[in-house]
Amino acid sequence: MRILVAMSGGVDSSVVAGLLREQGHEVIGATLQLYDHGAATARKGACCAGQDIHDARRVADRLDIPHYVLDKESRFGEAVVRDFADSYARGETPIPCVRCNQSVKFQDLVGLARDLGAEALATGHYVRRIEGPGGAELHRAVDPQRDQSYFLFATTPAQLGVCRFPLGDYPDKAAVRAVAARLGLPVAEKPDSQDICFVPEGRYHAVVAKHRPDAAEPGEIVHLDGRVLGRHQGIARYTVGQGRGLGTASQDGAEPLYVAGLDVARRRVLVGPRQALAQAEVVVGEVNWLAPPPEGPFRCEAKLRAREAPRPVVAAWDAAAGLLRVRPEEPAIAAPGQACVLYAGERVLGGGFIRRREPLGAVA
Repeated sequence: MRILVAMSGGVDSSVVAGLLREQGHEVIGATLQLYDHGAATARKGACCAGQDIHDARRVADRLDIPHYVLDKESRFGEAVVRDFADSYARGETPIPCVRCNQSVKFQDLVGLARDLGAEALATGHYVRRIEGPGGAELHRAVDPQRDQSYFLFATTPAQLGVCRFPLGDYPDKAAVRAVAARLGLPVAEKPDSQDICFVPEGRYHAVVAKHRPDAAEPGEIVHLDGRVLGRHQGIARYTVGQGRGLGTASQDGAEPLYVAGLDVARRRVLVGPRQALAQAEVVVGEVNWLAPPPEGPFRCEAKLRAREAPRPVVAAWDAAAGLLRVRPEEPAIAAPGQACVLYAGERVLGGGFIRRREPLGAVA
């Protein structure tokens, strides 16, 4: 079939293009240009940067496939970078990779695939697409260390129907690199990208301050019981559950303190002991379902952070309010803005974004 491959210039997507070409498919490569060309050329180790576009073109030449570069800088800036800054200014901790997948990558590239007469869009994500009784299902990758299903919960059923993820069954990254070497791809030894792609050297608060200066204004660090313990240099530097960067407010006697919430209106960082952060119920909005939501409460597993293992929960879908209510088996720390993704074994049922919890203790 004719397949459009999203080529970021890294090893994973390059191997996908090579494998599909080897299997006899008609492969078309597409790379998104998301940054200013000058800045991107100097920005190494991130997807869709200048060097990566060059690498994607080299791979396409090696495979003898057509390759297109799409200028999505404006759309990326609005849908991802601006949303990133706005989320921090609201006291949330955003996941820009999810927003990018929702907009620039899957929405736009699925549209491009359709325009080019391609029957499928293939990417280098580590997830599995399995045909079930009701259609395409999204499942976790074989390699739990590289599984990216948490970041793809917002893929719509229609998008999933045309997407392909050839790397989901690979046991580890070494096996993928071995394929790249066998195919003679020039990026076989290229290092993996690190950090958020548009944030130089991990300094995300500088990006937020550029777009939302109000999120970089100083304020008080306040204990949940109302005591002022210190000062901070902007709420954008903090996320719920964080224990570092609190200075003298990191301890209350011998007891460690953690960020319990952010009072945006008063520019306050709220702190408390770890047990005060745990929630018996997590409220989730912007829910995307990849399986029909059961009626009434149901048992499943959920991930509240990308790097944690799924935990047992009882979930209930409030269709009228458009909210998902999740009760972990044990109270859990949930950062507003992060994703809550539901699983039934290996299958992704759906997910959404964690809502803020208010009020918080005596400071509310």
